[in-house]
Amino acid sequence: MAGQSKAAVAAAESELTGRSPGQLMWRRFRRDKVGVAAACVVLFFFAIGLLAPVISWLYGKDPYTRYGQIDPTLLNEYGYPVKPNGGIDGEFWFGLEPLMGRDVLTQLVYGIRTSLFIALAVTVLATVTAIVLGIAAGYLGGKWDYAISRLIDLLMAFPNQLFFVAFLPIVTSLFVDPRQETPTYIRVVSVVVVLWILGWMTLARILRGATLSLRDREFVEAAKVSGASPWRIIRKELLPNVVSPTLVQTTYMLPSFVTTAAALSYLGVGMTEPTPDWGRMFATGARVYKSDITYMFFPGIAMVIFVVAFNLLGDSVRDAFDPKSDR
Repeated sequence: MAGQSKAAVAAAESELTGRSPGQLMWRRFRRDKVGVAAACVVLFFFAIGLLAPVISWLYGKDPYTRYGQIDPTLLNEYGYPVKPNGGIDGEFWFGLEPLMGRDVLTQLVYGIRTSLFIALAVTVLATVTAIVLGIAAGYLGGKWDYAISRLIDLLMAFPNQLFFVAFLPIVTSLFVDPRQETPTYIRVVSVVVVLWILGWMTLARILRGATLSLRDREFVEAAKVSGASPWRIIRKELLPNVVSPTLVQTTYMLPSFVTTAAALSYLGVGMTEPTPDWGRMFATGARVYKSDITYMFFPGIAMVIFVVAFNLLGDSVRDAFDPKSDR
C-alpha cells in the first residue's frame, strides 16, 4: 500500500511539473495520428533520397546506363519496352524508360534525391533571409521597416512562374559560357538562386507582423531597460517567440519548392539530361503517355504522396503549436 501511494504521489507530481512550450507542442503532436503518419512518410522520402547510392548498389543498376542498348531485345523498333506494363519484371522492378531504355526505379530514387536537395537548400536560404529581414523590419521600424517592406512589395509583384522561366537561363549564363554545355552543379546552383530570390517574402511578412506585436511587450521593454543591445533582444527575446510561425510556414514552403523545381525541369529550363529529376521524368512521360502510360505512374504517385504528406504534416505542426485549433 505504501509503495502504491508513493507511486501515486510521484505520478501526481509529474503531472503538476511545468512543461516548456516545446514539450507541450510535442505532446500534442504525438496524439495526432495523421501528423505522425505524415511525418513518417516524409522521413521515408528523405531516407530514400539520402540512401539513393546505396539503393542503386544493392539493386545492381544505375540511372544513367541505357540498358536498352546493352540488350536490344528489351525495346522494340520504336524504342518502347517489349514486355507489358512498361517492361516491369523481376529484373526491372519499375520498368524501363521509353526511348532511352534506362531503369525507372533508379531514375525515380535519384530524382527524389535531386528534388529534395534543391528544395531543402532553397528552404534554408529563404527561411534565414526571412528571419533576418522580417524581424529586423518589425523591431527596428522607421526607415528600415519602410525599405524592407517596399522591397517585399516589389518582389511579390513579380509573376513568379514567368520570372522563373525568363531569368533562370540568364542566371545560368552568369556562371558559364552559353556556348558551352552547362554542368549539372551550375544548373542546381542557378535553380536554387532563382527560387530563393522570390521565395522568402511571405515568411518575412509574417515574421514582421509577429515582431510588431511583440516589440512593445513587457519582456522586451525589460530587456531594453537592462541595457541589452538590439541584437541580443532580437536573438534572445524575439526569435524564440516566432519559432511557431516559422516552423509552420517552412513545412508549407518545402513541398512548394519541390513542385516549382519540377515544373522548371518540365519546361526545360531546370534540370536537363541526363540528370535524374522528377520534372524531367514528367516531361518524358508527357511525350510517351499514349504508348506507355506506366512510365508516368511512378513519379506521379510519388510526388502526390510526398506533397500531401508534407501538407498534412504542416497542418499537424500548426495545430500542435495552437492548442485552441480544432481541425
